[in-house]
Amino acid sequence: MKAVLLQEPNKIGIKDIPEGERGKGEALIKVKAAGICGSDIGAFRGTNPLVKYPRIIGHEVAGEIIEIDQNDNGFKVGDHVILDPYLYCGECYPCSIGRTNCCENLKVIGVHIDGGMREYLAYPIDMLIKAPKDMPWEIIPMAEPLTIALHALHRTRFKANEYMAINGAGAIGILVALSAKAYGGTPILIDIVDERLEYAKKLGIEHTINIGVENSIEAIKDITKGRMAEVVVEASGANGAIRDTLDMASFAGRIALTGWPKNDTLIPTDTITRKELDLLGSRVSVGEFDEALKLITTGMIDVKPIISKIITLDDAPGTLIEQSENPDRYLKVIILF
Repeated sequence: MKAVLLQEPNKIGIKDIPEGERGKGEALIKVKAAGICGSDIGAFRGTNPLVKYPRIIGHEVAGEIIEIDQNDNGFKVGDHVILDPYLYCGECYPCSIGRTNCCENLKVIGVHIDGGMREYLAYPIDMLIKAPKDMPWEIIPMAEPLTIALHALHRTRFKANEYMAINGAGAIGILVALSAKAYGGTPILIDIVDERLEYAKKLGIEHTINIGVENSIEAIKDITKGRMAEVVVEASGANGAIRDTLDMASFAGRIALTGWPKNDTLIPTDTITRKELDLLGSRVSVGEFDEALKLITTGMIDVKPIISKIITLDDAPGTLIEQSENPDRYLKVIILF
């Protein structure tokens, strides 16, 4: 079968690999669609220290069950599924309290172990989530990045009628903003790329701030009538943006750090104490797939406009290189098999 394989940083191509065998507790999945994520770009560039090479990439994966033991966990042949890509040990402390996304031995497919950009994949049944059969294949993988956005909302205990400032207008940042709006809040989206902010406005995000031309702190103060944002989500990974979250947040505000910075960030802890801020790590997701699928299928969140391009498997290597060289041209690329 064909797979998208990273031989080493900056060396990617289509490779024929053995299909492999389905093990106990696994279903054989015919992959139908996969999304290209920022972590795939990082793996290609060699900037993700967690990736070992060679590596089959891809963790935003949807497909059809073509082989499974009879009546296994309620799944059957023909079911449409999305893969929960965060494989946990079930034995460490975080796993014991249900925070499996924080597993001390977490394995993310496409990062720590081979991923789903291949034609067939054997996968643990207890890590599959059913998707509606009338849901288009290109839409299903979008549930995975949406779970990451939802996890940030859950971590910050976001409520209706609150303001949420979001650093970064990439796919995750826009999904965070759309989620905040869907749940009755007012998102404020911040970036330096005007094209992304203009696109967000077309999706219904009223408040956007381009930090290249205006002061984000003053702009948020004006929008919130001086209160500042009760919730701030940092989705850019930029050190300066991380520092600014403390000033964007209201007194008693909550901050979710979703982006992954390359270097340490120096922050004034006196501001955290004075405002009594809650600083929360927000890592991937846990248990949010059903919620994400429901938001998409009910139309509360329209993910289709976030898809910049739909390609074939054979086009994946070239498109990924193009994304790496011109990241601002794309939000989300979907591979249809």
